[in-house]
Amino acid sequence: MAKPQKNQVAMREQAPEKRTKNFNEVPYGYSTEEAMQEAARCIQCKDAPCIKGCPVEIDIPGFIKAIKEEDFKKAIRIMKEKNVLPAICGRVCPQEDQCQKVCKLAKIGEPSAIGRLERFIADWEAEQGEIEIPPKPPSTGKKVAVVGAGPAGLTVAGDLVKLGHEVVIFEALHKPGGVLVYGIPEFRLPKSIVAREVAYIEKLGAKLITSFVVGKTKTVDELLKEFDAVFIGTGAGLPKFMKIPGENALGIYSANEYLTRSNLMKAYLFPQYDTPIARGRSVAVIGAGNVSMDSARTALRLGAEKSMIIYRRSNEEMPARIEEIERAKEEGVEFHLLTLPLRYFTDEKGWVNEMECLKMKLGEPDSSGRKRPLPIEGSNFRMPVDVVVVAIGQSPNPLVPNTTPGLDMGKWGNIIIDPLTAETSKKMVFAGGDIATGEATVIQAMGTGRIAARSIADRIRPG
Repeated sequence: MAKPQKNQVAMREQAPEKRTKNFNEVPYGYSTEEAMQEAARCIQCKDAPCIKGCPVEIDIPGFIKAIKEEDFKKAIRIMKEKNVLPAICGRVCPQEDQCQKVCKLAKIGEPSAIGRLERFIADWEAEQGEIEIPPKPPSTGKKVAVVGAGPAGLTVAGDLVKLGHEVVIFEALHKPGGVLVYGIPEFRLPKSIVAREVAYIEKLGAKLITSFVVGKTKTVDELLKEFDAVFIGTGAGLPKFMKIPGENALGIYSANEYLTRSNLMKAYLFPQYDTPIARGRSVAVIGAGNVSMDSARTALRLGAEKSMIIYRRSNEEMPARIEEIERAKEEGVEFHLLTLPLRYFTDEKGWVNEMECLKMKLGEPDSSGRKRPLPIEGSNFRMPVDVVVVAIGQSPNPLVPNTTPGLDMGKWGNIIIDPLTAETSKKMVFAGGDIATGEATVIQAMGTGRIAARSIADRIRPG
């Protein structure tokens, strides 16, 4: 047997100088030949550590082998046995920290490009014009309400309808997808891809109701009178701020608002879409996670002359995916590391025009395992800014917990669940995704959704 190639097959993408002028998706995806060539690198380990590294337990060697053999229908069937959102996961999941991290090919070179192959097979199916829908099982007569059409809720819905249960998804926004549509930019995850994946879940049999705010339109207790079980997957939509002087100035956004205006409400197409957004010539993004990179790269596409990441730790501690950091750097985003904002200053009309910062140094690791940032006395300096995006994290959405008596809550505003069953303290109410775990990845949210779906199915089983 020939030795596998050491390096992954590269994925073609837009050049940096071109892509900062548009909101089109950056990578082009694999061709058939490229996908088969990459699939041939997989050594088909018998113990398959990649499956253990996948939160939704996809048969990774199985679908890759089918791609290698050019049996693409088999590949997508294997994929969808475990993952109802493959085109999304293939684009935004941090495979390098999950399935690819434990790939044995990494011992001789680069791991198998599992995420790229997942994206390929999902896109291949869409290009055929017909999405295969598995046979619908007989109805069980049981009804489940899913609150929130984000990754966790969509996974629960997809798993339960395939078992014959009636599922209704209630989404507060006018578009389904949750963070997939309001938080992730078009150039990283096109909205048409999300719409396609949601349409698949509807074709499986789930019913979707948008612009329905559970906690206001109806409470969870009211839903429990109509449904046998309720799943809460309302995400982490409450922005965090630093609470420093001047933070309420005009031109200072939470990342949630900034990205929602641009992504879901299409402010980048103003005035065609009547959603204004402060574009700014010098934009500062506070934080260094994936949301920070999305915000900084969005600012460039909105016309910023300078887009900056302001982060109090060093390059090694940045929580964003390496791929996203590299793309931001390629596009010209400036990185001001070991820098902490202290206060903002405004012009006579109340718009932010300057930011005072302090230089930092790293000390011993803190409880997160990262080196603790320590201030350097007397290192204060100012920099001009006219838009600031605060991207230091989000807390769970409080609306549903605040209107649902009997739910045990954690100190950070999360719903407490049994990690093995996703059950809450309230009978027949389950929860998953960021509302339960705090901010996490799309695939981790789907993983908790899968646990919840199994538990719900077990609890409502007829007889």
